[in-house]
Amino acid sequence: MKRRHFNQCLALSAASAFLGKISVHAQAESWCPKLTSTVQFTGRKLEWFTHGTKPEWGAKDPAQKDTFAILHPKTGTPKGRPLYVVLHSAGHSVQSCLECTKTKGNHDIYHAPDDFCALYVDCAANRGTDWWWGALSAREMPNEQNAEKAGFELSPCEKRVMDTVNWTIQTYGIDPNRVYLCGNSMGGSGTLGLGLRHGNVFAAIKANVPAGIMHAASRMGWINEKGEAVPTEKIPFEKLSEPPICVDYSGTNDSWSFRHELLFDAMKRCRYPMIAYWGNYGHANNTEKICQVNDLIESFDWLSIRKNEAYPVFTNADCDTKVPWPNAEKSEEPGQINAFFRWQVRSDSANSLEMDLWIISNEELKSKIFQVPSRAKADVSPRRLQNLRFHPNQNVSWRFGSQSGTAKTDAQGLLTLRDLTLTNEKQTLKIWK
Repeated sequence: MKRRHFNQCLALSAASAFLGKISVHAQAESWCPKLTSTVQFTGRKLEWFTHGTKPEWGAKDPAQKDTFAILHPKTGTPKGRPLYVVLHSAGHSVQSCLECTKTKGNHDIYHAPDDFCALYVDCAANRGTDWWWGALSAREMPNEQNAEKAGFELSPCEKRVMDTVNWTIQTYGIDPNRVYLCGNSMGGSGTLGLGLRHGNVFAAIKANVPAGIMHAASRMGWINEKGEAVPTEKIPFEKLSEPPICVDYSGTNDSWSFRHELLFDAMKRCRYPMIAYWGNYGHANNTEKICQVNDLIESFDWLSIRKNEAYPVFTNADCDTKVPWPNAEKSEEPGQINAFFRWQVRSDSANSLEMDLWIISNEELKSKIFQVPSRAKADVSPRRLQNLRFHPNQNVSWRFGSQSGTAKTDAQGLLTLRDLTLTNEKQTLKIWK
C-alpha cells in the first residue's frame, strides 16, 4: 500500500518536470501524504495519513503537520465509489470524530454509508494556526485583527482541506460526480463555507446545526469588510462556480444559529439551491431525537445528487414556512423551505433541457408533523446545466404542463420562471433557445 502511494507521488513529480513547471509548482505537485497505519475499524479498512504543508497554502507554520483518515467501503474497493467528506465540530478532533461513529445516535452526520469511501480531516491539532476550519467563528465579526480569516480569499486551512479532498479523489479513483461534504456545529459552519464555494467539487452538502454562517458569508461575497450584507449585484458571481445542493438544519433555540437569516436571504437572492429544516431541538446531533421535533430531516436523499446533472432551484414557494430568524428563540413551531419538491432530469442537450418537477406525496413522505400540499407555486431557476448554455439577457422559450411562454435570462445568464404551479403529479418542464 505504501509503495502504491509512493509511486503515485513519483508519477506526479515526473509529470510536473515533463511539463516544465517552475520549481515552486513542481514542489507543490510532489506533495504526498504518508500512510502511517492501516487498521480494521467498524468492520471496514481505515487508513491514517500524515502530511506537511504546501508553499502555496501560506501556512503560518510551514512546518505544521496534519492528519487525516480514509475509511474504505465495507465491501469492495474505493475505486468508482462516492466520497463522504466529514468536518468535525469544535469539541472533536479527527480521532474522536471517528470514535463517534461506533455508536448510533452519536453525531449521526459523521457516520458514512457502508458503500461509500469516507474522508475525515482534522482542525484540532493546529488549533492556534487554522482553527474554525480557517474562517470566522460563529459570533466573530470582521475586524483588523482577524482580517486574514475574513474576506473572499481562501485561508491556508481551506486550501489544505480542498487539496486533501482532491488528492483522495485522484488517489483512490473516486467517482468525481459523487463527492459530498457534511459537518456538525463548527463542521457545519465549515461545510457551508467550504461547500458552497466549491460546487465544482461537491455534488451536495449537508450542515447539521451549523455554528454560524460567517464562514459562508465571507467566502461567497455576501458581506463586506464590516460584516454587512452587500447588494446582489456586488456579489462576485464571475469568481464562483455553480453551487452544490445545500441541506441545512438548525435549532431555533440554538444560540449557535447566530445570523441564520443572512444565509436564507443570500441563498434566495442568489437563487442558490437550498433545502432547510428547523425546530426547537437545540444544538442536537442525534437524528432520532431531532426527528421528534422535525421529522423531515432525513426525507431528502442528498447523497443521490450528481455533480454532472442539472437541478432546479426553488424560491418564493407559497408552501414554505416563514423563516423564524433573527428572533428564532421565540419560535416553537418546526419549519421548512423547499422540503416537499422533487425533480428528475429527463434530457440535457445543447438545444433544450427537460426535467420532471413534482410535490412528494403524503404517503411517501410519511410525516407526522407536516401536511404536504397537493399544489404549490414557486419560482424555478434551472442550474448546473451540462450542455444547454444561455447568454445574459437572452430570450428563452419554456413549457410546464399547461403553462408556457418566454422569459429572459438575467445578467449572469440565469433563467428564472415565475409562479410555476407544481402538484403531486409529475409534470415536465422544457426550456429551449
